[in-house]
Amino acid sequence: MSTPDHLVEAAQELLWERGYVGTSPRAIQRQAGVGQGSRYHHFAGKPDLAPAAIRRTAAAMGAAAGQVLGGRGSAYDRISAYLLRERDVLRGCPVGRLTMDPDVIAGDELRAPVDETIGRLRGRLAEIVQEGLDQGEFDGALVPDEIAAPVVATVQGGYVLARASGSTATFDAGVRGLLSLLSPRAGSGSAA
Repeated sequence: MSTPDHLVEAAQELLWERGYVGTSPRAIQRQAGVGQGSRYHHFAGKPDLAPAAIRRTAAAMGAAAGQVLGGRGSAYDRISAYLLRERDVLRGCPVGRLTMDPDVIAGDELRAPVDETIGRLRGRLAEIVQEGLDQGEFDGALVPDEIAAPVVATVQGGYVLARASGSTATFDAGVRGLLSLLSPRAGSGSAA
């Protein structure tokens, strides 16, 4: 791995752990195992390095979600696979946690990859809900965008609840509850 990659990877890890304000250039340098000269050779400073780390984290999250949502099965099966996929729940979402960081939200350069990633996820989920509607799998009264938002909110809110309680049980309960509401068998007149 190249020095810039080590630096970006270290920044990704520290941003997830500590947020933007809590991540110092010196901590990134130590985590990456590089000298100060190397750090400044590749990145002018934290404002230069953080966007690269956030973009890489957002791309990885998008790819992981895309792989699950692009799999085989019914719309419900793919949404279920996304909600039930293995996660480090107590650690939280590396992208979602950035929304709680005032410095990230205050600046377009740092906020944009976060917003774009969540927007793409919502868009893909809405497409899958529409596929389910087109196949008669879901109740025709469902509005795809209005279902995509609570799917994302369940995951992100589930992280918050789990971290607050120190247990994955609340995350799991939220996912199970949403899946029971989305279940094709729960809707009147929908196909199983």
